Amino acid sequence: MSAKNPMQWSDLLSSRRFKVRDGEVMPTRTPATEEGMPGLRTDFHIDHDRVVFSSAFRRLGRKTQVHPLAQNDHTHNRLTHSVEVASVGRSLGNRVGTMMQHAGLLPAGYTAHDIGAAVQVACLAHDIGNPPFGHTGEYALRDWFRAERNRHWLDGLGLAERRDIETYEGNAHGLRMLATLEMYVREGGMRLTSAALGCLLKYPWTSDKDEARERDKFNIYQTELPYFRAVADELGLIRKGETVWARHPLSYLMEAADDICYAILDLEDAVEIGILDVKEFEALFAGFAEYERVWSIHDIKQKCAMLRGIAVGRCVTEVADKFMLHHDSLLAGAFPAKDLINVCEPAIQRALLNAKELASNKVYRHRNKLVTELAAYPCLATLLDALVPAVAALETNGPGALTHRQRLALDLMNHDLVPDGSRYLAYMRVLDFVGAMTDNTAANLAREISGVGIL
Repeated sequence: MSAKNPMQWSDLLSSRRFKVRDGEVMPTRTPATEEGMPGLRTDFHIDHDRVVFSSAFRRLGRKTQVHPLAQNDHTHNRLTHSVEVASVGRSLGNRVGTMMQHAGLLPAGYTAHDIGAAVQVACLAHDIGNPPFGHTGEYALRDWFRAERNRHWLDGLGLAERRDIETYEGNAHGLRMLATLEMYVREGGMRLTSAALGCLLKYPWTSDKDEARERDKFNIYQTELPYFRAVADELGLIRKGETVWARHPLSYLMEAADDICYAILDLEDAVEIGILDVKEFEALFAGFAEYERVWSIHDIKQKCAMLRGIAVGRCVTEVADKFMLHHDSLLAGAFPAKDLINVCEPAIQRALLNAKELASNKVYRHRNKLVTELAAYPCLATLLDALVPAVAALETNGPGALTHRQRLALDLMNHDLVPDGSRYLAYMRVLDFVGAMTDNTAANLAREISGVGIL
C-alpha cells in the first residue's frame, strides 16, 4: 500500500493517550497538563516519569547488557545502558528540534525540547522488554518452542499466534510492557503519549509479515495490535500493508542513540574489565577532532572517558545533521537507508563499524561470556518445561484435571487457575512471567526447581 501524502509533525507529536475498556481501545481523559497546571510537567515528562518509576524499568538493573552476571560494579547493565542511551537521544532530539524550529517545521505549541523529551522517553524504554540474558535469552526462548519435541504445544494456534509464541521478541515485549502489563494492567498499560510510543517502534509490523521473517524482528504481538492501530491512526503513520506501517521519523533518532552507545560503551566496559587493551580502544577514534587532547592523559579510565565523550559528541552532531538532510524522505516513509548511521560521513561509519567488529571478535567471544550464554539455554528450558505443560493442561482440560505438579507450577506464576480461554494467551502469560525475570532470578529459580542442591 502507498500513501499520497507524507506524515505531518502536527500528528506525529500527538500527546493523546489510549486506554482499554472491555476490549475496546479509546482515548483517555484530557492530560493533566491541560487541566489548569501547565508548565509543571509536559506530557512527555509525564511519560518519562511513568517509565522510570515502573518495576519493569527497575528490573533492567539486573539484566545483561553485554557481560552476563558481571562482578565489576562499573560494568553496564540494561538500566545504565538505557539511561545513557536516553541522554544521547535527548541530545539528538534537542539538536534536531532546534534545527526544525529554525526551519519553521515545528507545529504550534511545541518546542525543540519536546522533540528531545519524546526521543528520551523512547530511549529509556527501548530495552524494557528484554528477557533475562539479553539477546541470548531471546534465542533460548525461541529455541524451546521451535524444538521438534515441543512444537506440538503450538498445534491449533493461528499462523500469527504461532509466530508470536515461537519468536520471543524483546522489541515487541517492550510495547507489551508499556501498553498492557505495567500500571493499568490490560487496560492500556502505562498509557504513554502516542508520540512516545511511535518513537519506540523500530519494526512497526506483526510477526507474520514478510518483514518479520526477513529480519526476525517485529514490534507488534497480536495482543497489542488493536492498541497500536489506534496509536498509528492518531500519529498518521503511513500504512504499507495490513499490519505494516512506516516508521515514526523520530524512531531513527532513538535507534541511532542506541547504536552509538552500544558500539562505544560496550568497548569501554571491555577495557575496564581487562578483555580489551586501551590502545585498541584509542585506535578506533584516532581520526576524530581534538584527539590530541587525550595523549597526555595516563589514567586509563579518564582516557577512555575522554575518548568516549569526543566520539559521542561527534556522532550526535553528524546524525542530527543527516536527519535534517533526509527530513522529507523520513516523513514520506521512504528513507533510503537502513538507519541514519549508514548515511553519516565515512569517518563516523568506519569508527562505529570497526568498534562493532572489535566487540564481535574479542568481547562477545570471550570464554566467560560464551559459557554463561550457553548456560542460558538449559536455564530457560527448565522454566518452560515446568510452566508450558501446566498452562496447556489448564486450557485443555480445566483446573479439575491438573496434576499436583501442574498446580504447583501455576502457583509459581501466581496464576489464579482460571482458564484464559485461549492457549495463545496462556502461553503469552508464561512468556510475560519468564521474560520479566532478571538474570539472577531466572538462574536461581531454574536451579531451585531442577532439584539441584535441594538439601
